[in-house]
Amino acid sequence: MRKSLLAITLCLAATSALAAGEHGGSHATAPDAEVDRTIRVEAGDMWFDPEELSISAGETVRFQVVNTGNLQHEFVIGDAEAQEAHREMMQAMGDSGHGDGHGGHDMAEGAHGGEMPAVTIAPGDTAELVWTAPADVDTLVYACNIPGHSESGMVGEIQLGK
Repeated sequence: MRKSLLAITLCLAATSALAAGEHGGSHATAPDAEVDRTIRVEAGDMWFDPEELSISAGETVRFQVVNTGNLQHEFVIGDAEAQEAHREMMQAMGDSGHGDGHGGHDMAEGAHGGEMPAVTIAPGDTAELVWTAPADVDTLVYACNIPGHSESGMVGEIQLGK
């Protein structure tokens, strides 16, 4: 019986891993040997520091996002169009009457429709996101799309070099 349960558990875990898919660059926990560098990003209330990053295409970066503010924040990487779509979804969820500003949206890592690498950081916490920069774009945006946050300045730009 135990062997059967173990086999089923392993099969389900493998199926979930295969279903995760790609996101225009990858995000996952990677051993230190696979990370090219670590970048510390500070998320305050309505700002990111730094506001601009230069990353080479194909470079694997570990973002350490430190929330020094008093509010929960996101750190989401994507192009401007994807950020806008996510911001609109977050706004619609915030207006749905759940009272948490997220409309019941699961703010855990990876809960962004599988479209963009993301982490959510509680006040005073640090979250890590390992991401490999894509080779097919020149510029990406990182933002906090909790309603009102990006509009108030929680947005930055990633310049991707070849």
